[in-house]
Amino acid sequence: MEKIISKDGVNIRYLRLGKGTPVIFLHGWTSCSINWIPFASELADHHEVYCWDARGHGGHEIAEDASTHVSDMASDLQQLIEYHQLENVTLVGHSMGALTLWQYIRDFGCDKLSGVCIIDQSPKLVTDDHWHNGIYGNFNQAANTRFISKLREDFAEGLLQLVANGYNRKSYENYQQNARGFQQLREHLRTLESEPLVKCWESLTTADYRDVLPQISVPALLIYGDESQFYSAQVAEYVRHNIPLADLHTYENSDHSPQLWHRDRFVYD
Repeated sequence: MEKIISKDGVNIRYLRLGKGTPVIFLHGWTSCSINWIPFASELADHHEVYCWDARGHGGHEIAEDASTHVSDMASDLQQLIEYHQLENVTLVGHSMGALTLWQYIRDFGCDKLSGVCIIDQSPKLVTDDHWHNGIYGNFNQAANTRFISKLREDFAEGLLQLVANGYNRKSYENYQQNARGFQQLREHLRTLESEPLVKCWESLTTADYRDVLPQISVPALLIYGDESQFYSAQVAEYVRHNIPLADLHTYENSDHSPQLWHRDRFVYD
């Protein structure tokens, strides 16, 4: 694993493989670079592929006073691109990775990009009286405050409940039955240092990227799951409608991680 040191002294670690036009995979909240390796390996014959661990993620130590704000993640991404002198980059962002991608475009524009892929994300997570395309369609500020409190009380259980209590009925049933997948995820989440991740979540839920969507001047592939735990079909349509060069693919029988349910299709797309 390689690393760069961010401008505020945080180690940003990443895997790099292959040769060709660059592709950078940006993982979701509480995830890490490892989840992208099967896809990176498929693309490495024709692309130079980067899979990073965003600050506060991947099990890497981070100083207590270090930021895990999404704007700092975007700055880290710009630093990675500059360090390797990359041009014509394709950014692939899942969940938090899509928010990082949007923050990057807000701060640095599209000059270094040739395309983006956005996977199952809303440009504004928290809902209000005028915005219903966030989490669950009704995850307002009060709900987010309660969720953050639960995370600080029991991080693993709080996150599992967020996954379980959304649109996907199967996720709810599996959580209630304490299915093996939820057991494994609970065990993993309990190994994580939670406070940097909570602070990261706080930054994600104060962000609003609706104004960024029309600024995306490169082709955008949108991939959404038709059984996402968090987002309705209206979210995907909103994003498609507001990005000028957008192509929406809805993956059937897929949750918030449609790329995992249709791996071959995702690589082909």
